Amino acid sequence: MIHQLAVSPHTVVETISRDSTPVLTVQPGDTVVLESLDSGGHLERQQVPGEERPRMFSPRRGHCLTGPVAVRGAEPGDVLSVHFTAIEPGPWGWTASGGADSWLNHQLGLGEGRGGHLLWEVDPAAGLARSHLGYAVPLAPFLGVVGVACDVDEELSTVPPRPESGGNIDCRDLVAGSTLFLPVNVPGALLTAGDGHAAQGHGEVGGTAIECPMTTTMVLDLVSDPPLRSVHAVTPTARLTLGFDPDLNTATAAALDAMVTWMEVLLEVTRAEALALASAAVDLHVTQVANQTWGVHASLGHDAVRRG
Repeated sequence: MIHQLAVSPHTVVETISRDSTPVLTVQPGDTVVLESLDSGGHLERQQVPGEERPRMFSPRRGHCLTGPVAVRGAEPGDVLSVHFTAIEPGPWGWTASGGADSWLNHQLGLGEGRGGHLLWEVDPAAGLARSHLGYAVPLAPFLGVVGVACDVDEELSTVPPRPESGGNIDCRDLVAGSTLFLPVNVPGALLTAGDGHAAQGHGEVGGTAIECPMTTTMVLDLVSDPPLRSVHAVTPTARLTLGFDPDLNTATAAALDAMVTWMEVLLEVTRAEALALASAAVDLHVTQVANQTWGVHASLGHDAVRRG
């Protein structure tokens, strides 16, 4: 079954809650073609960099996300797989940098009142996004936010990613052809998605990527025997494990711990041997520094370790 989920005032949220009413309910294995606005929820494209245009939520509290989508039969303890079949950016995007009261902006001399803006024309046919400054970058579209509900009473911010539910992961490797695995915490899972990025570097160092509308085709399914019960992914080029924590060391350890566990099973080696192999073959990346919580992912290329 293929479901179309368009953007409307009735199909978007700006917080995460287990009590949100699903806007769509699907069977495991169904496909959802999900539309999303840019992270700011703009209803009209900007004409000049940084221009204020009407938004879906005003004032806004978080990302403008589409959902939640319930998956029939999903129960706490299950793992939801989200396979991205196609990710198609809209025709324009924006990037804002600096200006916010953060440790990184102050370190760079770009604290409050010293921000900047870029406006982009997104050209999928050419595979490029072109800024108003005349510089272009290759497109590599993905969704910054893909997550499920947490089993807590209050509404949660969309900003920090969470180890139990994913969310604002901002991992640039989750391109079309990737599968993201998320622990299920509440019946139905309650998936929300959005925050489309036409391109982003590892780290999302300016605080935003090329923020754009997106149309994403995804297959939602339940996994009976996942290699891990934490947030992890398989991309066209690698296996990924992800760690999230306000402390960089803790986030790094979480990502590496999950990867070593995966390698133990995958390669049929001891934990110490898995760590030794990881030291030779696994890359650690700072996923993002923008979301109040550090993100780190460990990457094991599909051909990085082989027999012979």
